[in-house]
Amino acid sequence: MGENKIVGVIGGMGPLAAAEFFRRLILATPATCDQEHLHILVDNDPTVPNRTDAILRGGPDPVPKMIAMAKRLQAGGAGVLAMPCNTGHVFLERIRDAVDVPVLDMPGETAGAVREPCVGLLATTATIGTGLYHRACEGRDIELLVPDASDQELVMKAIYWIKASGETKAPQVWIDGVAGRLRARGAKALIAGCTELSLLSGEALSTPWYDALDYLVRATLREALG
Repeated sequence: MGENKIVGVIGGMGPLAAAEFFRRLILATPATCDQEHLHILVDNDPTVPNRTDAILRGGPDPVPKMIAMAKRLQAGGAGVLAMPCNTGHVFLERIRDAVDVPVLDMPGETAGAVREPCVGLLATTATIGTGLYHRACEGRDIELLVPDASDQELVMKAIYWIKASGETKAPQVWIDGVAGRLRARGAKALIAGCTELSLLSGEALSTPWYDALDYLVRATLREALG
């Protein structure tokens, strides 16, 4: 066993999702005392411009602030970086090019875990529009279904509701409805492809639920543990 790597978290997108990633990472670490846990650095900069606005509406480029976080984390000693924001992964290669340590690929890790041939994708409109998960699923014999326009509006409403309030009761109802309609179209499982949706209960959906945040946690442990 080698020495554990320091984990750097590129956070703030949104802050609650970053906090949930940190919580899950701690709970998943095979530690029996404080000293056996990973050394984790979190840079939680909430001033990163909106990723969806940048992609769909030509808004301010979020990448400079994302890269600044990555560089600060590397300078602080991080040996592997995790970014708990799915839409942020549209810019993954630009961030990777700016640092000398690995930056994990959350969509790729998630797609690699899917076993069902037809899966519904719950994600931001920008994530869907850029084909982020479609590319991750290429060559894996996975058909991705996305919500229709009205249901996608509900997905975005749920995401921004959680960002604004942290409350999940109403979003759970909306996403349950969207999930049911994806199942009716043939989806045998669902991908929670937005980290705000990771705060909902997949168990309530009666469908296999691939939570991207969980697969980022798994990849982080795989790369960081000596």
